[in-house]
Amino acid sequence: MLEVIRQYAVPHLQPGDIITVSESPLAITQGRAVLVDDIQIGLLARILWRFVAKVPYGIGLRAPESMQCAIDETGSCRILFAAAVGALGKLIGRKGDFYRVAGMQAATIDAASTSPVPGFSNRVLKGPANPTGFSQRVKKVLGFETGVMDINDIGGSWLLGGSDGLNKYFAEAVMRDNPQGQEDQLTPICIIRRKA
Repeated sequence: MLEVIRQYAVPHLQPGDIITVSESPLAITQGRAVLVDDIQIGLLARILWRFVAKVPYGIGLRAPESMQCAIDETGSCRILFAAAVGALGKLIGRKGDFYRVAGMQAATIDAASTSPVPGFSNRVLKGPANPTGFSQRVKKVLGFETGVMDINDIGGSWLLGGSDGLNKYFAEAVMRDNPQGQEDQLTPICIIRRKA
């Protein structure tokens, strides 16, 4: 991904610019796209995926394969605890507790068939590994603040990891309207530039 940034973004960068990278392309370049046929689904995943809420904007962990990937990433104890906390949260009308407890690696998993990237529709996409370390490396090599973002078209904007000088709240606010687009727009890199 660093070479892609160097080739396609660097010629357009100006002093003070910020580089953002979408989480899915970074994860793919890190080998974190798992072929569905290679996922061994355990009993816990076969049970828990059925309790994930149906939402209009995606599948997430509402598939046995993606739930198994969440268990593989975070451990069965953490997923069980997250499921218990999530169930209690639903009882009092609160959403999102499962993902708050399960953590970023569970929350950033994209189920198979949801990726618009050609050749990846039969793979579960795990979240990127060490997005902060990646961002720091890009900054060290290229000299620009960098962040790895998870953004959607319904107002979700999360900085998964950023270089040490990048303000999380600024990056999330600027990217909230998803300028990188969704589905087949496939824009892996975005340059944030402050207006004069």
